[in-house]
Amino acid sequence: MPIPSTPAFRDPAHAWAAPIALPSGSTAIVYCEGQFGEQDGKTANGLVRHSEKYEILSVIDSTHAGADAGMLLDGTANGLPIVSDLVTGIAHAGHVPDYLICGVAPADGLLSAGQRTVLLDGIARGMHIINGLHEFLTDDAEFVAAALLAGVTITDIRRPREKKELHLFSGRIFDVTCPRIAILGTDGAIGKRTTATILVRALNERGIHAVMVGTGQTTIIQGGRYGVALDALVPQYCSGEVENQVVAAFEGEDPDVIIVEGQGALSHPAYITSAHILRGSRPAGVIVQHAPGRTVLGDFPMVAMPTVDSEVALIEAFADTRVIGVTVNHENLSADQLTAAIDGIEIDTGLPATDPLTRPLGELVDMVLQAFPALTPRPTIRSVV
Repeated sequence: MPIPSTPAFRDPAHAWAAPIALPSGSTAIVYCEGQFGEQDGKTANGLVRHSEKYEILSVIDSTHAGADAGMLLDGTANGLPIVSDLVTGIAHAGHVPDYLICGVAPADGLLSAGQRTVLLDGIARGMHIINGLHEFLTDDAEFVAAALLAGVTITDIRRPREKKELHLFSGRIFDVTCPRIAILGTDGAIGKRTTATILVRALNERGIHAVMVGTGQTTIIQGGRYGVALDALVPQYCSGEVENQVVAAFEGEDPDVIIVEGQGALSHPAYITSAHILRGSRPAGVIVQHAPGRTVLGDFPMVAMPTVDSEVALIEAFADTRVIGVTVNHENLSADQLTAAIDGIEIDTGLPATDPLTRPLGELVDMVLQAFPALTPRPTIRSVV
């Protein structure tokens, strides 16, 4: 069923260039039943760690009900509760929040029957829906009717713009004079977006103006100003759309450095998005995110994880760039194992390595500054009264 011409539905395309304008203090519950803290819960995981667009009030996952979301995810309490169901989440909030965000991100991008029921319940209660899946709810007759009846919006983050509005690669990237650093990895859902977000924040705190360009639905939902849901595009436009967003970030922000979020892995048999990121952004440097505790690819247990060395060699052979460091995902590792993994990577590759979530952020910033010594803090401009 086509989307009716009505303000109850929001065109998400503009979210790829700028945040959707929302009322001040928009509140949200994130739905992530059975997946919070797991690979397929990466959208919810990301929103718990960082959100510029919504005030996240709780996460729905009955398998972890009663836990603190920050403690479960990163070992540090953040006061954000995990609740058993939507009713409990609303009761905790003391009111019906503005948004219900679908925080699951399965590989097939489709909703189960149980997930549909929860999202429809949110609509019936007057909550707007944010959907980052490949399944577009604004094409679903049941969701369209429910939203019209409740007078709420549904935003399909991954719905691409019309092809006439998309960009082919143009060469405008050669006019971008600041360095670009791509955060790539050895697998999907391995922490590339988290590392990119942390790095941008840490560089800005050091006085180096860094801007992030997102390439997935979670960054857009978080409120990233520049980005594109790359895996929702026809491949012909992927490099051009990455290029266009990098150029927009350069022209709009005058940054010292642009950090580009990676997708999948260049070596991954199921994803080609890393190739488009390398072609479209033409990064001067790459940071590779790796999970030493994984033995097989997350969604493909029949495929062994690549080594850091093999991924570095592939990236540097494929693109005119260099890998400047390795960031480590500490899943399935004890503290001693993590230390040994970082030391081993540094010895084997000759590259600096760190875990952005457990090690001092100075190590991550220094990784960039060692590779790009021309990046220096901007002088603080003091106002004169």
